[in-house]
Amino acid sequence: MNSFCLISTTYPDEQSAKAFIHLLLEQKLAACVQMMPIQSFYRWEGKVCESSEQLVLIKTRSNLFLKIEEVVLKHHPYTTPQLIQLPIEQGLSAYLAWMKGETI
Repeated sequence: MNSFCLISTTYPDEQSAKAFIHLLLEQKLAACVQMMPIQSFYRWEGKVCESSEQLVLIKTRSNLFLKIEEVVLKHHPYTTPQLIQLPIEQGLSAYLAWMKGETI
């Protein structure tokens, strides 16, 4: 069985997040992508920061992480974007089969 994952990243605004999402879907690097507004609190360059962002959750195959990373690094406005991969250990078999069919 193929290995699937959820990849998480953030974007500073809805427009840049949607542009990224469309790139992933057009290239069949993701089966489904969800976006939601969040408030992020973090340390950056020695300061405590707070910002409104768009959380982007990417449902895909684990072996596509490096290709997604390439897209993020090429198009992301942040110097050091969040990009983490979480394994999907179990899921509805029909949904996982759909994910497999929608990705390269």
